[in-house]
Amino acid sequence: MEFLGFTVDVATLTSNALELVIKVALAIIIFIVGRWLAKKAVSFSDRLMTRSHLDQTVASFLSRLLYGVLLVVVVLAALSKVGVQTTSVVAILGGAAVAIGLSLKDQLSNFAAGIMIVTFRPFVRGDYVQILGHTGTVSEISLVNTHLTTTTNHDIIIPNGDITTSATVNYSSLPNRRVDITLGIGYDADIKTAKDIMIKLATDNPLSFADPAPIVRVTNLGDNSVDLTLNVWTTNDDWWSMQCDLLEQFKYALDDNKIDIPFPQRSVHVKGLDMLMGNKDQSPAPLPSLDKDNNA
Repeated sequence: MEFLGFTVDVATLTSNALELVIKVALAIIIFIVGRWLAKKAVSFSDRLMTRSHLDQTVASFLSRLLYGVLLVVVVLAALSKVGVQTTSVVAILGGAAVAIGLSLKDQLSNFAAGIMIVTFRPFVRGDYVQILGHTGTVSEISLVNTHLTTTTNHDIIIPNGDITTSATVNYSSLPNRRVDITLGIGYDADIKTAKDIMIKLATDNPLSFADPAPIVRVTNLGDNSVDLTLNVWTTNDDWWSMQCDLLEQFKYALDDNKIDIPFPQRSVHVKGLDMLMGNKDQSPAPLPSLDKDNNA
C-alpha cells in the first residue's frame, strides 16, 4: 500500500498496533490490580499496627509510606509492560531522593527522632514534662516537632531532634510525687515547735499519704534563719494543690505561734563614722588670710 509516496505494510502496522493495544491494556490492568492489592496490604498492616498498640501518628505515617512505595512499584511494573525503560526512571528517582535528603537533612533528623519518640514513648500526650528548660503539658507529638502548653497557655514548639539529644524530665510518668517545702525560722524560735506544726498540718491534709509518713528535717543553718524542709508524698494530680495549701497553712500557723519567718538582713558598720559624727558640730577652722602687700 502506497501512502504519500511511502510503502506501508498494513499487516505489520496492524500487528504492531494490536501489540501496543495489548501492552497498554495489560499495563492498565497491572496498575488497577496492583493499586487494589496495595490498598489491601496497607489495610492489613493497619490492623496489625492497631493490634500491637502502635502510636496512631506512627501507624498513619507508616501506612502512607507503605502505600506510596507499593504504588511506585506498581507504576514501574506497568510502565515496563508498555516498553518504557524503567532503569532510567529508577535512577532519576534515586538522584531526586538523594538531593531531597541532603537539602532536608535537619528535618529528616527530626523525623527520625519523632519515630523514636512515638515508638519508645518517653512521654505521651497529656504528660507534664520539662524539656530543654521548658516546662509544660505535651499537647501534640508530630513526626517533626513536639508541642508543649505552659501554665500561661503558651505553645512551645521543640524540634524532636533536640529532644532525643537532651535530658527530659517527665513528672507524670509515675503515679506519686513528693512535695518538698523549705521554711526558714528565726534562730530564737523553738525548732521542735515549728517541726510539730509542719508535721501536724501535713498529716492532717487529706491529700497527703500516711505511708511514707511526712517528715521534717533541719536542712541548713543560714545567715538569717534555720531552714526546715518538709517531705510529704501525694499523687501527681494533687501535687500542686497540696503544696499551695500547705504553704498558706504554715504561714498562718507560724504567725499564731509567734514564730517569725525572717527576711534577709544586713548590718553595715562604717569605720570612723563616730569620729565623723563627732566633728560634725565643730566649726571649720578659718582659712589663713593672704597679705597682698607682702612682696616676700
